[in-house]
Amino acid sequence: MNILISNDDGVFAPGILAAKQAVEDLANVTVVAPDKNNSSVGRRISLFKHLKIDSCELEDGSLAYSVSGSPADAVIVGVDYVMDEKPDLVITGINAGVNISCDITSSGTVCAAFEAVSLGIPAIAVSLFIDPNTSYRQDENGEWYVDYDFTLTKKVLHDLVLKIINEGFPDNVNLFNLNVPSNYESEDVKITYLSHNMIDKKVIDNTDKEKEEFFNYSLDENHESDNLIMITSNLVKEYGEGSDGYALFVEKRPSLTPLNINMTYWDLNEF
Repeated sequence: MNILISNDDGVFAPGILAAKQAVEDLANVTVVAPDKNNSSVGRRISLFKHLKIDSCELEDGSLAYSVSGSPADAVIVGVDYVMDEKPDLVITGINAGVNISCDITSSGTVCAAFEAVSLGIPAIAVSLFIDPNTSYRQDENGEWYVDYDFTLTKKVLHDLVLKIINEGFPDNVNLFNLNVPSNYESEDVKITYLSHNMIDKKVIDNTDKEKEEFFNYSLDENHESDNLIMITSNLVKEYGEGSDGYALFVEKRPSLTPLNINMTYWDLNEF
C-alpha cells in the first residue's frame, strides 16, 4: 500500500511526523506538505502560478518534500509529480487543533483530503484537539510550550488504516474526518455526524476598547479613524448528542465522521 501524507500546519509541524510514524509499518509513506502554516485556507489551489518544491529532512531523518503553496496544492503535487504512482490513500494531519462540523470546508487539513478524493483517492483528515487547560506546560525558564501528546491519535489512526487495508472504505464513504481530544476520558471511537457549526464568528472594529488586544497596537485617538475591522471567533459550547462536537467536548472521546464529498441530496423525489 502507498500512502501520501500532507497537512496544513507545514512540513516541519510535529503532527506530520506523528502521522508518518502511525502508519509507516503498514505502507510505503511519502510526505509532501506546504512549506509553512496554511491553516484555514480551505481548498485554495494555485493554478498557473509558480510553486517551489524542495526536498527536506524530518526530525527522524526521513525524506519529505515542501511546496510553496496550499495544502490542496501539496496533495496535487504529491500525487501527480512526486510519487511514481497514484497513492492508495491520502492522510492529512495530524492537525494541531480541531476540525469539526460544517465549518470543515474552511479547514486546510480537511480540504486537502477533499482534493485527494477529487483525484480519485480516498482520504483521512486527522486532528488533535489541544485542550488549553491541560496541554500547556512551562519549562525550567518559565516559558510556555504546547505538549503535543499524539499517543492516542496515532493509535486510532493506525487502527483505522489497518481496518481500511483489510476491509476497504464503507459504501458511499470516501473520506473520514477523525478528531481526537488531548484530554480524553475514553479511547473508544464514536461514529458521529457533523455538527451544525464549530465557531461563532463576530466582526469587531478598532473602536472596540474591550477587544483592543486583538489588534497590533493601542487603540488611541490617532487610529480610531482607520476603519480597521477583524473577524473573531469562539468555539461553540453546545452540540447535539451523536455529533462530532458532542463526542469531542462532552464525552471527551475520539470522533470519526464518515463523509462523501459529493454533497448532492440523493432523494430528489422529496424536493
